[in-house]
Amino acid sequence: MYPDEFEYHRASTVEEALDLLDEYPAAEILAGGHSLLPTMKSGLASPDHLVDIGHIDSMRGIDADGDTVSVGALTTYADVADSDVVREHASIVAETVHEIGDVQVRNRGTVGGNVAHADPASDLPGAMLAADATMVAHGPDGSRTIPVDDFFLGMYETALAEDELLTGVELPSQPDVVSAYAKKPSPSSGYAMVGVAVALSHDGGVVGDARVGANGVIDHGVRLEPVEEALEGEELDADTVENAAQRASVDDEWLPMEDLQASAEFREQLLRVYTERALTEVAERAGTVVVSA
Repeated sequence: MYPDEFEYHRASTVEEALDLLDEYPAAEILAGGHSLLPTMKSGLASPDHLVDIGHIDSMRGIDADGDTVSVGALTTYADVADSDVVREHASIVAETVHEIGDVQVRNRGTVGGNVAHADPASDLPGAMLAADATMVAHGPDGSRTIPVDDFFLGMYETALAEDELLTGVELPSQPDVVSAYAKKPSPSSGYAMVGVAVALSHDGGVVGDARVGANGVIDHGVRLEPVEEALEGEELDADTVENAAQRASVDDEWLPMEDLQASAEFREQLLRVYTERALTEVAERAGTVVVSA
């Protein structure tokens, strides 16, 4: 199908993009296009105006400064996957982007587009939660930062205001953190039916700080705090992994998603299974658990 007619506007700076959004408040933002264009072709979205931000150079690139790795919102998945800086300082993000789509998707899709779109079945929300990321937004009143724990609010809903633009993501440098991402991909789309991202520190096999993020379970990315609590201060051994995985659940105020691919009960089962797989992989990488082939 072909999309309905629309007016196309190209921004070359963040300020120009914000001016266009102010002039056309109902406009859709075009970055990599992997989320927006399919919905336009299917008729699910029919904007009168598109604001193309894909040529704003200041929103592209990866930079390490002290204890922070800054990733521009227009940085592609492929650039993140190939970045030695991200692999060293925010390994959970580098590993997760390898699980997104295929080569063509990773060459065009952008980190900022993924995060701002907030598809609950996307891979990056869980990884951003595990990485303790900070979102950088620009609006008419200047810039502000949004902690990732406050960013994902619901299905396709974030803490970004209507007149704000996500311009980057800041990742705390965590070179000593061990991490892993495990997901059950949808057989039809490759999106996550359930995905679990784990990032933790340890000292002599005893878990220090732990962050566990999940996607595909409820209508937005969510931290699995009961799992984190079951890990912190414990030996990272097989018993701890099993016990923590069994506590993988969502808060009572949230209901697991249910669709044609999985019932709510099956998703909850998958959540425990893939939490255990991610934790087992972390324990193997930390050298505290050895799983025979």
